[in-house]
Amino acid sequence: MDEFLLQLRAAAEPTRLRLLALCARGAFCVSDLCEALGQSQPRLSRHLKLLVEAGLLQRIPEGANAYFLVPAEAALAHQLLDRLPVDDPQLASDRRQAVRLAAERARTASENFRREGADWDEMRALGLPAPAIEAALLDLLPDRIGRLLDIGTGTGRLLEVLAPRAESATGIDASREMLALARARLTERGLGGHCAVRQGDLYRLPFADAAFDVVTLQMVLHYAEDPAAALAEAARVLKPDGVMAIADLGPHARPELAAQYAHRWPGFVEPQLAGWLAEAGCAVASPRIIDGPLEVRVWAVRRLPGALAGLPAFTF
Repeated sequence: MDEFLLQLRAAAEPTRLRLLALCARGAFCVSDLCEALGQSQPRLSRHLKLLVEAGLLQRIPEGANAYFLVPAEAALAHQLLDRLPVDDPQLASDRRQAVRLAAERARTASENFRREGADWDEMRALGLPAPAIEAALLDLLPDRIGRLLDIGTGTGRLLEVLAPRAESATGIDASREMLALARARLTERGLGGHCAVRQGDLYRLPFADAAFDVVTLQMVLHYAEDPAAALAEAARVLKPDGVMAIADLGPHARPELAAQYAHRWPGFVEPQLAGWLAEAGCAVASPRIIDGPLEVRVWAVRRLPGALAGLPAFTF
């Protein structure tokens, strides 16, 4: 009763309802929200604090900033938002401002990448068949996904592709520029309500054990200094019998990629990957091979129940 009343009191204020409506569409930092709502930072910070304390908003630190979003488990917040009039002029104006801000952030991030000489779309840079890779991943994953984690989400493309299947989807990446592009992509496509991104380390994921039904790693492992540790951490947050999908390069003889794109590994072979996954308590199927300028392999992995963890990997 006390928690319920606390949430009702926190939501029962016009500015806080506007904040909830915006943060249900995607994650925004305080400066974004100040600009969108046209209010001062001290005023909005107080409102945000009350909403976070009531459990209606989640605060996600990222460097010197923090982003706010409505968590999937905040049932009352979602019920209240469902009752807000879609055609309310104030809420419509807030939505337009949010889309504009997302577009500006994306343009700034893209300009930073170009200025620094980085190409954030690796599959395009390498001439890889992105549609075929995405189709293979989709084919290996369940039609209905509960909680999804995309490790090394980059610009959020895979979140966008898998969003229709997932109840909630989270992307993790170490790059703030990538996250800015991903947030803009998700907001502009209306996916910010159940897709979110946050900064994180693939070796120390900020989630509890067995938190996700599906985990994906697309073109991530060849950058990892320690792929075995990265896979063990991915397996830790995957539920028993949950599915992990991995898309990465097959073995190749292109040493220049290490210097040009900072690759740490020249692709992966089955025994190598299967051994790491077995140590993490997972079983891996034979990969699907996608031809192109560089061979790409897509693996389906299953997390074994705890009693079976550590057994040799097998094909299923």
